[in-house]
Amino acid sequence: MILLYAALSVGVFALAVVAYLAFHVLRAPVDNPRMGEVAGYIRESAKAFMRRQFSIISIPIALLSITLAISDVRAALSFLLGSILSLLAAYVGLRIAVEANVRTAFAATSSSHKAFNIAFSGGAITGLSVVSLSLIGVCSLYLLYGDPSPIISFGFGASLAALFAQLGGGIFTKAADIGADLVGKIEKRIPEDDPRNPAVIADLVGDNVGDCAGRGADLFESMSDDYITAMILGTLMIGQVGSAVMAFPFLLGASGLLSAILALAFMRLWRGGRPISKFNFGLFISSLFCILGSFIACLVTIGDLRIFYATVAGLVASLAVGIAVQYYTKVDGRVIKDVAEASKAGAALNVLTGLAYALQSPFMPIVFIAAAVGLAYAITGGSLYGVLGVNLGTDLAIGFIMSSDAFGPICDNAAGIAEMSQTHTVGLDELDALGNTTKAYTKAFASSSGMVSTMVMFITFMQLVNLSNGGLEILSPVFILGLLVGAALPFVFSSMAVKVTGRTAYLVVDEVRRQFKENPAILEGKAKPDYVRCVDLATKHALKGMVAPAMLAVIPPIIVGFFFGKYVLGGLLLGCLVASVLLSPFFIFGGGIWDNAKKYIEKTFWLKDTPVHAAAVTGDTVGDPLKDVAGPSLNIFMKLTAITALLILPLM
Repeated sequence: MILLYAALSVGVFALAVVAYLAFHVLRAPVDNPRMGEVAGYIRESAKAFMRRQFSIISIPIALLSITLAISDVRAALSFLLGSILSLLAAYVGLRIAVEANVRTAFAATSSSHKAFNIAFSGGAITGLSVVSLSLIGVCSLYLLYGDPSPIISFGFGASLAALFAQLGGGIFTKAADIGADLVGKIEKRIPEDDPRNPAVIADLVGDNVGDCAGRGADLFESMSDDYITAMILGTLMIGQVGSAVMAFPFLLGASGLLSAILALAFMRLWRGGRPISKFNFGLFISSLFCILGSFIACLVTIGDLRIFYATVAGLVASLAVGIAVQYYTKVDGRVIKDVAEASKAGAALNVLTGLAYALQSPFMPIVFIAAAVGLAYAITGGSLYGVLGVNLGTDLAIGFIMSSDAFGPICDNAAGIAEMSQTHTVGLDELDALGNTTKAYTKAFASSSGMVSTMVMFITFMQLVNLSNGGLEILSPVFILGLLVGAALPFVFSSMAVKVTGRTAYLVVDEVRRQFKENPAILEGKAKPDYVRCVDLATKHALKGMVAPAMLAVIPPIIVGFFFGKYVLGGLLLGCLVASVLLSPFFIFGGGIWDNAKKYIEKTFWLKDTPVHAAAVTGDTVGDPLKDVAGPSLNIFMKLTAITALLILPLM
């Protein structure tokens, strides 16, 4: 019990650090009226999007809370708390991002060091909030209930809210991005973030609602689900190692929080060097303290250092995913150069070459994760808790990783604000480039973490229904039936997500064309575009389109479970897992390849207004909904499917 309270106190301390960082960011000056005006458009549009999104999400959350309360009030309260905290994590990320962006831009007019500190402090507010809210929420419920069973619905609520946030934000940002690029860059040949583009504000808003709010909710539910599965499997080990095992996942989460805080402090002390060097230094410090913290947590709870080794294997595997990110998406790397070279022959070969690399991209991260799981399973003598150690290890660095992810859209927005206000800045392009790298890494990190999380949830499901003890043959026709249906679900989900993104993007493109046609003075810079119209259009259709794909993660498991039984449901979970872990990195890396091929062409030996550049923009447009909508959403989709199965299992 003392260990649980110790972990809880670290979560509360982290929120105090968040308050301090928020004070530090908000007191930074903005003495540029034009910057303030542009930032005001972004801030108000982002807040309006979140208000409308929350109002839509609240309806299914309220209905499901009432439904759960009929059978178990504790489960209903857990579900409600999980949903609220997940949305709160999303809101905190967005709210601070729209304040930090303009302050970063203004700081960059005099010092890139100041700009980096403001942007990373803004990102750290999101990262620390995500981890601390998850830790406080799940740990408090366990202290209250003393039983992990009713807390499963906390993960269900967190996952459902996260999928809505990721889908809605992703559809919005990519519809706006595609609209701004197709008409602005290709048709009218105007630069990115040009104030004459009616969709430019919607594009900048999208960076916040997609990468800050969406990813924050994503990693919140990932940590929450992992805490819950760790507690369920921990109950099976109490007889072997004692009740202290229940505190193990929370102490690991606390060590990750403290590691992120210490890394942030060390980074602020380092005044020299390039931004990428500061980031790598912070990642090293965070990883070092994560390893130390996991050693202490393992020693005081389980007392078996083999679990510690398994946890470190998970941490190393999650960091090693960065190797795959660098190989496939490094702007001056071999893959990007190859795709850029293919663009000389037109858009078709750009897409075809990028597709070829995207198809091979899941192999490397899957091998890293498989090696970590296999090693953990071997050194722990076949213990399932060793596999769980790998899963928890992939979560250790979430505090720092999420901080660096939220840093990306803040810098992206800052660069856009500087461009629109026509203000000279120092080093902001370099910060923007680093932000793009950290965003790409976080998507791949979330994918690999989700891979292990869903595998552990499937193992937990099997343990609870005794499938591993001769209850079902893996070659049973009913199991294979479920497996085939489950493998098809991620494809249907991805199709729905991409289709609604394309439909929304079409409306934005049509609106941008209409404004240019009806008011030629906009293109001449003599009239201001109607930014609000594009924002409203993207908001309305993104939020309308997010509901159906999200329900695909909830309804099929319920139907299969109640009408066909738990064995078919087990097959469905496994099929969904296998298909999702292949599709997600395929989408994420593929989109990143096309995106960076375009950037390589823009920044090297080809001019922006050539057919080669137009071919690259086409490829980037194809990849946008894949890497920012379908790919990241699949990580949540497979976990929500699994947690839904765990939730309904006692009722079957």
